[in-house]
Formats: sequence, structure tokens, C-alpha cells
Amino acid sequence: MTKTNKTIVGAIAGAAVGSAAIAAALLYSKRKAKADGKPPRTSNAPHTPTGEPPETD
Repeated sequence: MTKTNKTIVGAIAGAAVGSAAIAAALLYSKRKAKADGKPPRTSNAPHTPTGEPPETD
């Protein structure tokens, strides 16, 4: 192989290792978040009180 080909192969291998590391970090963070025991965040969070009595639902 020429020097240029070795450089390209090295760059491709480095990109593959970097991508795998990022994917592993994301999977680990998701697993860790579930282990906290807290429910996942949703857009249906409790709303702030409006001052109305709750009997008016």
C-alpha cells in the first residue's frame, strides 16, 4: 500500500472507533437514566395551579 492509502485506511478506522465510542456513551447514559428510578421526561408535565378550586374540573 502506498502512504496515501494507509492514511485513508487509518482515517476510516479512526472514524469507526469514534462512532462506536459515541454510540456506547449514548446507550450507557440512557441505561443510567432508567436506573435512577425517575420516570422519563414527558411533555405532559403537571401544570402550574391557575387559582381555580380543583372541584371545577
